Amino acid sequence: RGKKGTRVDLKIGRIDTEPFDVTIIRDDIPLYSVRASVMLDNKTGYVWLTRFSSKSGSEVRKAINALLEQGMDQMVLDLRNNSGGILEQAAEVANLFIAKKDTIVYTKGKTKEAEQTFIASPRKGNEDFSVIILINRGSASASEIVAGAVQDLDRGLVVGETSFGKGLVQSQRGLSDGSAIRVTIAQYYTPSGRQIQRSFNNGNYEDYYRDLYEEDREAKMDSLKSLRPLYTTRSGRAVYGGGGITPDIYIPWNLEITEATRKIMTNPGRLLFNWSTAFVRSNLEISNDYYDFQHNWTLSANLLDEFLGSVAEMDNGVDLNEAKKDSNYLKIMLKSELAGAKWGRDELWGVRIAADNQLLGALKHFDEAEKFLAETR
Repeated sequence: RGKKGTRVDLKIGRIDTEPFDVTIIRDDIPLYSVRASVMLDNKTGYVWLTRFSSKSGSEVRKAINALLEQGMDQMVLDLRNNSGGILEQAAEVANLFIAKKDTIVYTKGKTKEAEQTFIASPRKGNEDFSVIILINRGSASASEIVAGAVQDLDRGLVVGETSFGKGLVQSQRGLSDGSAIRVTIAQYYTPSGRQIQRSFNNGNYEDYYRDLYEEDREAKMDSLKSLRPLYTTRSGRAVYGGGGITPDIYIPWNLEITEATRKIMTNPGRLLFNWSTAFVRSNLEISNDYYDFQHNWTLSANLLDEFLGSVAEMDNGVDLNEAKKDSNYLKIMLKSELAGAKWGRDELWGVRIAADNQLLGALKHFDEAEKFLAETR
């Protein structure tokens, strides 16, 4: 840390190379909200948005344009575990998919000053591709605004798990001693009139969050549908209020790996990254064509054994026989790290989706998403 514009002398050490000196100048560090943007095949684009920060709208627009240039005609916007951020940026991201001057989101409060309505301002190209929004119980606030707008306006399909249910608008008020207090002044509503905020009626803070992470949460919500307020989308599909965005297609997260594999994945020594980086530097057998690598290259059993041998050297507390039960998973993780080391972060995630059951499940529903697109044209 230090003042912008000041000099820092660093010594960089990397695996299998001698340390070297680098001089850098301190500057502002941009926090990007698009974590990955990549083509999954010759027509499917994938954008992972991790937060809604000051430039999220322009970041997503840039990602979409780049994917369209590569031939994208269907897209997954991944909002899982995106806890939200700036309201205006949520409206801007949703605006990228809406082809008419529709309401994206509105707020209602006790005063007129707290009430706002965000209307889409369509651009050419907004209807050039079908879209699936991927959400889970960690998707909140701004994420729910985007998912709710796309769902209510029948612009695309929402897939995954019911979202968090955070739809409060707060204002910060300064106090005389220099401190501040945040006051809830309004709530978010989707275009159909659904309230995003989950109810606090039971008044128990622990129960409120415990309910969110119960394994049978979706089953409970489904059984209570008759008690939840019913709304309809533009085409007349039934959607339910009562907090959060309920997906059109429910796909639960499923990852079953052994404790040994968990130890490997969470080891602070970054076992997969370091092995993959060294492998890419010393091997020429990997294709220079990413798409050939993505679809045709497979990590061999011998290479997996070589990796596990390096794990044994770094952490003798890992049961390698137990880890081998997850061979397919480990091969995908290693292949993704190899892609990251050779090409970059986008390519890493383009490979890693092979172990993501929710995303793989979502890709099976583009026929339904395409029907929505046809109706908007």
